[in-house]
Amino acid sequence: MQLKEHSGIFGMLYDIPKLLTIPEEDLHQQCRALETVLTHDDMRDIDASDLGDELKALSRYISTGSTPKAVLEYMCTNKMTTLLPNAFVALRIFLRLPVTVASRECSFSRLKLIKTHLCSTMTQERLVGLETISIQHELAQTVDLQE
Repeated sequence: MQLKEHSGIFGMLYDIPKLLTIPEEDLHQQCRALETVLTHDDMRDIDASDLGDELKALSRYISTGSTPKAVLEYMCTNKMTTLLPNAFVALRIFLRLPVTVASRECSFSRLKLIKTHLCSTMTQERLVGLETISIQHELAQTVDLQE
């Protein structure tokens, strides 16, 4: 269920080179859906219109079969993060979301370790933040975000 929902929201980021073959309106519709999910009150993490254009442009440079992580690394290596800011943000969010059952189980076991160590003396918000940092540490080490 969670994977299906994730795929519906972030689907266009799974295979960026394929975006050259889909109709423009379909891409922009998917981008608008993602913008809605990444909006809180009046603050938006991405602009749907710009994201669609950025992904189309980016898809011309990415080889078929490239993973989203490889695309993000390509953007960082080639200093494209400021040229394609919406794509950069969308990919970073996409790659940091735990989705599978294995990720969920891993997060619960790490949460248990953190809770035990800290004796549950902190707020829930801080505990969730520490859990997220712990789970995403490996990915953060592999992606160089420096320009």
